[in-house]
Amino acid sequence: MELIKCSSLSKSEKIEIFDLWNSEYPEKLSYKSKKEFDKYLKSLSEQSHIILIDTNKKIKGWYFDFNRENEKWFAIILDSKIQGKGYGSKMLIHAKQKENELNGWVIDHNTDKKKNGEFYKSPLSFYLKNGFKKLTTDRLELDKISAVKIKWKK
Repeated sequence: MELIKCSSLSKSEKIEIFDLWNSEYPEKLSYKSKKEFDKYLKSLSEQSHIILIDTNKKIKGWYFDFNRENEKWFAIILDSKIQGKGYGSKMLIHAKQKENELNGWVIDHNTDKKKNGEFYKSPLSFYLKNGFKKLTTDRLELDKISAVKIKWKK
């Protein structure tokens, strides 16, 4: 597996990441079209990406960060077949080298289902293990997502 850092994504990378997003995140968060996903990406300012590719040059993981309301926000998606093998932590190490703080929304329950019918496993313990703090007073409660804010500071 290889990590590739970039400031923008190619069309083919966006297609692979769209598929990864829709297969690994809860179905409620999926995008109905690549055009809708591209519109989401274009709405994010000052993006940075880390792509995890396998030996066949297929994307197996994606870290991205961006600025929102004077804070650096991020998300990570990993193919469920490679979770628990240290790849997410490696992506975070690279991100932490260039940032002073990272903020994210994390689903903190295991009741949402993915498109394949499996339950989405909350990654909260992964982030806590990697030095993030859970901000219990900051919650996102929407029809599509119920999540708690996490923050890491240098």
